[in-house]
Amino acid sequence: MATTEDPTRSKPGRHRHWTASLYERLAEEDEGRVCKDISEEACRETPGNFFYTLIANTLSSLADKLASSKTTLPWLLLHLGGPGWMLSLLVPLRESGSLMPQLLIGALVRRQPLRKWIWVAGGCIQGLALLLMGWSALALEGAAAGYALLVLLTLFSLARGACSVAFKDVQGKTIPKTRRGRLGGWISSVSGLVTLGLGLLLGSFFQEASATANALLLLAAAIFWFLASLVFSRIIEFPGATEGGANGFTEAIKKLSLLKEDRPFRLFVIARALAMGSGLAAPFYLALARDNLGEGLAVLGLFIAAEGLAGLISSPIWGRLADDSSRRVFSLASGLAGGISLALALISWLPLPTSLDWAVYLLAFLGLGIAHSGVRLGRKTYMLDMAGGNKRTDYVAVSNTVIGFLLLGTGLLGALAALVSLQAALLLLGLGGVISAYMSHQWPEISG
Repeated sequence: MATTEDPTRSKPGRHRHWTASLYERLAEEDEGRVCKDISEEACRETPGNFFYTLIANTLSSLADKLASSKTTLPWLLLHLGGPGWMLSLLVPLRESGSLMPQLLIGALVRRQPLRKWIWVAGGCIQGLALLLMGWSALALEGAAAGYALLVLLTLFSLARGACSVAFKDVQGKTIPKTRRGRLGGWISSVSGLVTLGLGLLLGSFFQEASATANALLLLAAAIFWFLASLVFSRIIEFPGATEGGANGFTEAIKKLSLLKEDRPFRLFVIARALAMGSGLAAPFYLALARDNLGEGLAVLGLFIAAEGLAGLISSPIWGRLADDSSRRVFSLASGLAGGISLALALISWLPLPTSLDWAVYLLAFLGLGIAHSGVRLGRKTYMLDMAGGNKRTDYVAVSNTVIGFLLLGTGLLGALAALVSLQAALLLLGLGGVISAYMSHQWPEISG
């Protein structure tokens, strides 16, 4: 048993004297501590763990905004002269690379009594990958730069897959049910505020496209990941169950039977798959905007700022609503994302003055960011509340692996549609969002 002890547990409850007040305000603990779905000893450490989780994930979320595969990486790839076809791979590779391996990663997580260290290691690897991307921006050009970015993005995504499984499991052990949505909302809100400021600064000081400016963005993102790993290591996690940790590929395949045997879980996965357009549509928004607004970093900065503003103004509301009904949040946000994509595809065919182009594309991107925040927060909170213990890990791993494969297929389908026109790709993704909103109404209500 000694080998599973965490040195940060040496002083039980040690954070409460300076974090309790902050926790009560952020989590709205006005009538006593909520300890639903976690152990009594974990409940004593909730204020400190809430605070550390908030800081660590705010830093990692900010890093993701600065090195986004929807904004920064496409801009960098085009500036370095990489092949245009690589643009269609950035978001699917970023997402599917972190999702597909998670059945096997889930098994590794279950073998660890303390799972926060998997998140810490994954965060450090992501920081290293971003540092190497920054070097590539300065040292390489053309196809070589493009291939380097794709390889490093794959490494980044695999590490993120480990972080994703570990985070949900650690959060499920340390943060009470009915407070997880609030936590996610505050994470997105704080990171959105900082991202908004950085995006505006970028648009003000870097008017022209520059490999150096892009490299500095990637360097800043790497530093944020290293800091996030340091903060996350301070979470007080108690050893958990390790049953089922010995499964290999055969056991992973067996877990796929959940899709057949568990109807609520199957409906969740189908609706989640149809809602992928809320994330995949962003590069098509930017591609249309580049054609009409220009290619300078000032434009990129405004879109980064819009993405940050979306999280700032929407996430606290989504978080509060998700604790009441994560199903309704997912349905509303998915329908909103689909509707905006359909509308933008139609509007983009109309001849508009330049001033209206700026308003249309920035507002559409802002709206998509708001909707995507709700889709992510709604489905994450719903997934976390569907099951406890090791079954939660199975749900996360199976759904993420299936979605990972579908992302690649959808990315290829979107690329083919984009060969017809960018609007065709948006129409396809928008229709999926609308159908997802309808299907999610069939999910059982489990929040609260």
